Amino acid sequence: MAKLCRKAENEFVGARVGIMDQFISLFGETDKALLLDCRSLQFRLLPLSSDAQLVICNTMVKHALASSAYNERRMQCEEGVERLSSVLPNVKALRDVTPTQLEQHKDLLREVVYRRCRHIITENERVLAAGEALEQSDLDRFGELMNQSHESLRDDFEVSCEELDLMVNLARGIDGVLGARMTGGGFGGCTVNLVARREGG
Repeated sequence: MAKLCRKAENEFVGARVGIMDQFISLFGETDKALLLDCRSLQFRLLPLSSDAQLVICNTMVKHALASSAYNERRMQCEEGVERLSSVLPNVKALRDVTPTQLEQHKDLLREVVYRRCRHIITENERVLAAGEALEQSDLDRFGELMNQSHESLRDDFEVSCEELDLMVNLARGIDGVLGARMTGGGFGGCTVNLVARREGG
């Protein structure tokens, strides 16, 4: 069903999205995070500590740009895969490229393509590290990774906007906020914040 829903978005709507949204809708569970391998579709549920809660904040900004920008970034990443695979024959997707390999072969890439690839490659590493942090109930580390993720989305993938950055920065200045980042397609929409759960609150 998730594959069919993704196909409808790709072929009918025209948005070249991945499968995460459809997958979490079908397999998500209360008080759990889901770590998904989008190639094999293997997944595991991870515990969300009761010591913190996720707070979603809506910028109330709606930008029609998100869909077309997503497609553009997808094409830029595909360009990166094509160029990198010319010297790294086992590369089928950016997940197959290490940060070291990217740096070694960055001269093959246009500057904007290099930054898009750097976001994807480092974000993959952050996701795996975040999974480990949840398994160890290390909320400080998880929050730190959320912050790094937003900075990469803002600077390398360039899908944030002034309102999202403002809300993330305001949240990070509040006592008890462990991490904050944009979520969704970007250029508006929501932030997700990891907030320490206070005793009695």
